[in-house]
Amino acid sequence: MDIKKKQTKYIFVTGGVLSGLGKGISAASIGAVLKSRGLSVNAQKLDPYLNVDAGTLNPAEHGECYVTKDGAETDLDLGHYERFLDVEMTQASSVMSGRILLRLIEDERAGKYLGKTVQVVPHLTGTIQDVIEEAGAGYDVHIVEIGGTVGDAESPAFFEAIREFAGRVGRQNCLYVQVVYLPFLGTSKETKTKPAQNAVRELRSLGISPEILVARSEHPPVKGTREKLARLTGVDERGIAILPNAHTVYEVPLTIHESGLDAFIVEKLDLKAKRPNLKSWKSLVAQATKESKKSVTIGVVAKYMDNEDTYISVFEALKAAAWKHDIGINIVWIDSEELETGAVSARLKKVDGIVVPGGFGSRGVEGKIKAAQYALKNKKPYLGLCLGMQVGVIALARNSGIKDATTAEMDEKAASPVIHIMEDQIGNRGTGGSMRLGNYTCVLNKKSKAAKLYGQKAVEERHRHRFEFNNAYREDLESKGLIVAGQSPDGRLVELIEIKDHPFFMASQYHPELKSRPMRPHPMFDGFIAQLKSSAQ
Repeated sequence: MDIKKKQTKYIFVTGGVLSGLGKGISAASIGAVLKSRGLSVNAQKLDPYLNVDAGTLNPAEHGECYVTKDGAETDLDLGHYERFLDVEMTQASSVMSGRILLRLIEDERAGKYLGKTVQVVPHLTGTIQDVIEEAGAGYDVHIVEIGGTVGDAESPAFFEAIREFAGRVGRQNCLYVQVVYLPFLGTSKETKTKPAQNAVRELRSLGISPEILVARSEHPPVKGTREKLARLTGVDERGIAILPNAHTVYEVPLTIHESGLDAFIVEKLDLKAKRPNLKSWKSLVAQATKESKKSVTIGVVAKYMDNEDTYISVFEALKAAAWKHDIGINIVWIDSEELETGAVSARLKKVDGIVVPGGFGSRGVEGKIKAAQYALKNKKPYLGLCLGMQVGVIALARNSGIKDATTAEMDEKAASPVIHIMEDQIGNRGTGGSMRLGNYTCVLNKKSKAAKLYGQKAVEERHRHRFEFNNAYREDLESKGLIVAGQSPDGRLVELIEIKDHPFFMASQYHPELKSRPMRPHPMFDGFIAQLKSSAQ
């Protein structure tokens, strides 16, 4: 007897009016509520940019580069997916135009199209549909977010592909969500729906009629806004959720549910789902919005200062740990370039703890080194992430007498490169390809603080870097207080360090923030905040 293959249901999330409205949060929140109903949910970001991946995108413009367990360099929205759905995404969940076009051209060169003229329709749109169907296979629901907004010059093929996709899998198995903006005019105290109306009209001009509108607003909407939107867009009122600014993004799944949107989706897609269990989300929001009696100030020594999204996973990990320990945190940005010219003590003595996150290039690195030196000399709690470990090693070396200690990333001919390029990567510095990317095993030193925090002998952590600790200096630095708290299984690569006789100086070559969850903070962030709380008492 043939067993019928499970039919995945697809939810497409698009944007209208302007970018930056929160399509990623909306998609992740819808997924979280559906998951709370017992459904298996996957998510995918399709980005019309012509890049092959997000590895070369400027963090100042696009926010952090998120890394999946299998080493994909992706848009930051995958971080939202992972935090809200509590899953680990893969390469299949992040697709940019460049990768689609490479696949199309490779297929054409391999003769797959049998001499036919290769065109946007059906070949490019067909390739886009293939990657959607491949990523969604086996799940109850697959949520697909299209980057940018309706009308962007790069995106017509993507909108055509998701329009055609309904014909491939059946219109009853697809649902279209458009995220729109509702501006509020303070002079007349009006919530204006015209931009949303126009966005829906533009999407319909492409042959896609949305069943759901997620309307973002910076103010609570005036009475009757939902009914007006339904009347003027033709979208069922039950399919409209209005999301005013929230105290925390983790309120959004609850707002989605309170609006009845999840019930509407279950009905429209004919899903066999349980009643939602949102108890954990309610507890999280209660903790996140609670007024804490005590608070600590954390200085983040950063080089990408343009917007908070450049270190969003770091900030979310810090907040999650603070919520767990019921303590408020005040995150202060400290420009690492400013520390290069002095005022180190003046800036850092005002904070309770120091975080040095990752980054590439020489700009601002000396300032980060000075921050680590200050943390060492003044016993200030320090958490280093990727580059934060490397500058921690350099700081210890300089404080211990190796005055010219540095990283080969800054000076290839350095006399004392305590951080250097891996031997098997010399001469192979093409972007992305020569880096350690994704999950690698770290074996923990059982006598370390980290081992106690993790409660495990070995862990899998995510990497994104090219330079490594130089083992030629290991013995010397260990004699000066360095503790190798974690290393690769073969002992060749130093993954995690601590400093002897320091209240908390922990730094990893990997990015622990990428595996932190709002309801389950990463052990390193947990330990860092616990130390700050203890010191504040």
